[in-house]
Formats: sequence, C-alpha cells, structure tokens
Amino acid sequence: MATSKARWFALAALAFCTLAVGLDGTVLSVALPTLAHDLDATTGDLQWFTTSYLLVLAAALLPAGMLGDRFGRKRFLLGALVLFGAASAWCAWASSAGQLIAARAALGFASAVIMALIGAVLTVVFDEETRPRALSIWVTANALGIPLGPLLGGWLLDHFWWGSVFLINLPIVVFGLLAVTAWVPESHGDRGRRLDLPGVLLSAAGLVGVTYGIIEAGENGLRDPQSILTIVGGVVALIALAIWQRRAATPLIDLDLFRSRGFTGGTALATIASFAFFGLLFALPQLFQAVGGHDALGTGLRLLPVIGGLLIGARLADRLVERLGARILVGAGLALMAAALFAGARSGPDTGYGYTALWITFAGIGLGFTMPPSMNAALGALTPERSGVGNGLIQAMRQVGSAIGVAVLGTVLNTGYRDQVSAAGLPATVQDSAASGVVIAQRAGDAGMLGTVREAFTHGMDLALVTTGAVAAAGVLLVLILPRHTRRPATTAPESVLAESGV
Repeated sequence: MATSKARWFALAALAFCTLAVGLDGTVLSVALPTLAHDLDATTGDLQWFTTSYLLVLAAALLPAGMLGDRFGRKRFLLGALVLFGAASAWCAWASSAGQLIAARAALGFASAVIMALIGAVLTVVFDEETRPRALSIWVTANALGIPLGPLLGGWLLDHFWWGSVFLINLPIVVFGLLAVTAWVPESHGDRGRRLDLPGVLLSAAGLVGVTYGIIEAGENGLRDPQSILTIVGGVVALIALAIWQRRAATPLIDLDLFRSRGFTGGTALATIASFAFFGLLFALPQLFQAVGGHDALGTGLRLLPVIGGLLIGARLADRLVERLGARILVGAGLALMAAALFAGARSGPDTGYGYTALWITFAGIGLGFTMPPSMNAALGALTPERSGVGNGLIQAMRQVGSAIGVAVLGTVLNTGYRDQVSAAGLPATVQDSAASGVVIAQRAGDAGMLGTVREAFTHGMDLALVTTGAVAAAGVLLVLILPRHTRRPATTAPESVLAESGV
C-alpha cells in the first residue's frame, strides 16, 4: 500500500541519518595520533575532542526532544542535519585544536537533536504492529557505524589527509536531507507547551556532571576525588530536577512516564544492553591492536562479526517476538550476551581470532534479541504528543549507561593490567596502557616484556568481560522480577500526520 511504502521510505531516510551519527562516534578514534601531530594537540586536547562531543550530546538530548515536540520534529531534524554537515566540514578544515573542539561540540548538539527526534518520528509514523521491525532496522543502522567508522577512517587516512575522515558524513547528510524532505511527515507534540528553562538547566547540569565525572573516573580511577565530586554534583542536580518537575507548571519531563511498566522496564533494559555493548566495544579494539598488532582498518574488519550477529539477532527477533513475547526474547538475549561475555573472559594472549569471532558473534545476536524489543516497549508507552521528550529521555539514559559502561569497565581493565605489570616489576611507563607498553617493549626488542604486557592486558580484559557479563545477567534477573503487563491496543499515526505525508 502507499501508506506502507511511504513509511518504509521514511525509515530509510532516518536510518541514513542514524548511520551518520554512528560513524561520527567511532571514526575519530583512528585519527587521534595524526591529530596529535598535525594540530600540535596535547593529551588533554585529544581527550576534549571526544569529551566536548559527549558532554554537549548529553546536555542537549532532553531539550531537543521537547523543542521538536513544540515546533515540529521534521523541521528540527532538517536543521540538525544541516548543522551536522556544516560542523563536519568545520572539523575537516579546523586549523587548531581549539577550533576542532568547538566543531566537535557543534556536532554533539546536532547529534543530540537527531537522536532525540528519530525515535519520536518512528513512534508517530509506525503503529504497534510495524514498529518492532522498524526499530530493529534503526538499531542496526546505528550499530553499523561502529565497524564502518574505523574501516572507512583507516582507509581514508592511508590515502588522504586527516580531515577526510569527517567529510564522509557529507554525502550521507545530503541524502538524509533529500530523503527526510521527501518522505518524513511533519509532526508535533503539545504546541502550547512553554519552555521549562529551570528544567533544561538542571537536566543539562545533571547529565553533564554525571557524564563528565564518569569519563574522568575512567581516566583517573573510581577513587579520584574530583571525579567523585563531579558525579555527586550531577546526581544532586538530577534529584533537584526530579523535585522541580513535580512542581513545574509545564515540566520538561513527564515523570508519570515512569508509572508505565513498559516505559520503565524497556528503558532500564535498553540501558543495561548499552552498558554491556559499549563496554565490550571499549575492550575489543585494544585487544586487536595491542595484543594482535592490527591497524585501525584490520580492527574494523575484526569487529564485523559483532554486527553480523546483531543483524541475525534483530532479524530473528522480528520473527520471534510475536510467537514468544518481548519478555522471553529480551531475557534470552541478555542471557546469551552474558554467556558470550563469560566465554570471552577465558581469552588469553594466544587465543586465536576464530574463538574471539565466535563469542562476539553470539554477543551481537544477544544484543539483536534485546535492544529492539526493549526500545519498542519503552517507545510504545509514549503518546504521539510526548514522543519527542520521551525519546530524548530514553536516549539520555542510554547515553549515560554507555558512558558508565566505558568508564567502569575501562577502570576494571586498567586496574587488572597495571596490577599484573606492576607485579612483574616492569617500568612505570609500561603501566600507562597496553598500547604504550607494546611500543616500549618492541622498541627495546624485549620479547619477555612484550609477552608480559599482552598477558596483563588479556587478564584485565577478562576481568572487564566478567563484570560486563554480570551486568547482563543482572538484566536477566530484572526481566524475571518485572511484573507482567498487558499490551496496549494498537495505535496508528494521527490522521494529520498521514495527510501531511501524502498517503
């Protein structure tokens, strides 16, 4: 039917927008050594290239959803794509570290709007029957950026200057603009809703404080006083936000959303899956580079089984969710992720890639079983009028969950690594990271030191994978204890939206 075609064309447009954001999240990693040389960037500058993006992203997610609800989601999405393309070009031709940090912050704002509004548009365009398939495609498009970023970035760095890794966004943005204009219908939430400025400020302060504190804790250790104070300050701001939202005449967040078991459970499980998945992706590139000796392109190729597993899992989930129910499917997905991560924790420095490819494939399948049904449960609890700010809240919690995963598991990995190399009596310079330890050992021609460094890294990685697997297993327990709830009647997009889409 025409209606069906228009909706799936709209999904294709949104998937390409999501792919652009996913690419931007990973492509920078392969360019950092080059940026350090060409821009005379310090270690602190390199950290801010990533941190500026993440902090603005976290701060803007909630207000972006609310503004899209009020002024038009399609309009804001188009504006965000234009800003995303302009900021990408600014990154490519930045002539100093300060310019690149500012451009990355602009990218973070554009990404926040795109992330907050795409899920909201999907909620309006797709009904309860077709939304699970749409979400599986959307989640897959988001995940594709993980291996494609290093793959494309590595190839471009081998053939062009470093700015080219940011220009790969431009053709995707151009297609996204044309496709969104042609196929995505305009939709609104509550147009009369006033801006909750105190809520915006408190949410920004809270999310930035928690995210930045966690990032710093990942670098300096969980006992770092400044990191702890920053996290505590962020938590206090979020508590103040919750209190204010109960009193505000037009609150930024509808706290009644958390009375819905579907929204609360789906959001919590999606956050747990994000924690486990991004923690896994933090460890794997280091394993392939520090232990395996592969470059960025080779690392990206070796991450493909995760995406292959995700594609298989999402496809199977689309077929099984009606037969088994989302509850069983999500529980099975988290259990499969936990089993795969525990299997990965048996890895050593001499473990072949075949074994690694096997367990990361099953981890990807588990994610495919978990993420689309969880997201569908959360988004399905939203009304079209509040889908923008509701999806912004979901994405904000997932973003914080991902940051926590990287920080906590990075700390576990680094602690395990440093304990091993310290016990072996290796110099302090080797204790900084496995990457630096490998370089020092290779320059010294010390095979014994090199073996110790690689063994210490796999020891730390195994501890991190056990921790990640335990979090996934806790998610299984959460599925078991969550009360059952009846499904909502199927809803369809409002007639005004269908009319504006030309169907």
